[in-house]
Amino acid sequence: MKSSTIRAWSQVHTWTSLVCTGFLLMLCLTGLPLIFHDEIDDALNPATWEAAHPDGPLLDLDALLAGALAQRPGEVPIFMSFDIDRPVVNVTTGPTADAPGGAMHFASFDRTSGALVPPADVGGAVMDFLLQLHTDMFLGLPGMLFLGAMGTLFVAAIVSGVVLYAPFMRKLEFGTVRRGQSTRLKWLDYHNLLGVVTVAWVIVVGLTGVMNTLATPIIDNWKTHELADLVAPYADAPQPAVYASLDAAVNRAVAEAPGMELQFVAFPGSGFSTDYHYAIFLHGQTPLTEHIIAPALVSADDGSFAGMREMPWYVKALSLSGPLHFGDYGGLFLKMVWAVLDVITIIVLASGMYLWVARVRAKRPVAGRGPVTSA
Repeated sequence: MKSSTIRAWSQVHTWTSLVCTGFLLMLCLTGLPLIFHDEIDDALNPATWEAAHPDGPLLDLDALLAGALAQRPGEVPIFMSFDIDRPVVNVTTGPTADAPGGAMHFASFDRTSGALVPPADVGGAVMDFLLQLHTDMFLGLPGMLFLGAMGTLFVAAIVSGVVLYAPFMRKLEFGTVRRGQSTRLKWLDYHNLLGVVTVAWVIVVGLTGVMNTLATPIIDNWKTHELADLVAPYADAPQPAVYASLDAAVNRAVAEAPGMELQFVAFPGSGFSTDYHYAIFLHGQTPLTEHIIAPALVSADDGSFAGMREMPWYVKALSLSGPLHFGDYGGLFLKMVWAVLDVITIIVLASGMYLWVARVRAKRPVAGRGPVTSA
């Protein structure tokens, strides 16, 4: 590789790294506890709750919804979701169907009795804070897109670092750390070694992170284009004044998707539905397909089935990028691997910042003599 090419790649690596390193350090530090969010929640909130009638029948969804709304007079339903490992339904309500997150109210109910389930919220505020900071820095979509841009620069820094690694290591054996040399050279070797052995993981996590920041435009595009033919006949239809049976609508959607399980329901007017339909989301039953979602639209006016659409490839990629980003699909062992690699990435980022500062200081002129040129 020509020296001019090496210098060009070195500039790319230096400046892309400098711009994104601070934000990447924040993402790695906040991402570390988020890897274990399930385990942290379980440790802080032991499973002491039991269903009122563990072996009894489940109440129908219309009765549960009526009970939830009775406790929130003047509010409307927005979402209904279902716990996987216990008979609990979660109901989100608000003053309007399109209410912002801060105006929503979330409550859980026992599906065997309709009674309120005590919230498992010890430590929840801290985890919610970390997730929001990690996702969009409390800036909404602009924050997500900004972090996506930082992730793109990070990937560019990784690629340029790999390109530079080959000429750098021509005279050294792989894994060499020059411990007897200066501190700067020793940390340069650690930076290069740790960076190259984690390169595949870092690229995967970086790209899935960028994908996650595009969730809002991806979902909006899906709704606007892929689902347009489903909702076109109802474009001018008013929101129903009285809703048809939710229980019957859910049963109809489940019957149309054999081999899939109910995940959540978005009510008319919410961000994940239309003004006229229940949007009923179902997912697969295997560790992989449980992240593949299929939405069914059922008229909230008369309960008629409007149709179902398989997720296009780019929405499937988005659905899979979340668990892949956090290592949330292979149990505790994989999460521990993700955590170790996250810590190594923090070391790589911090050492890269140290190396840049040390190089700037080494080139700084000292009173009475020229610039220091030693390594």
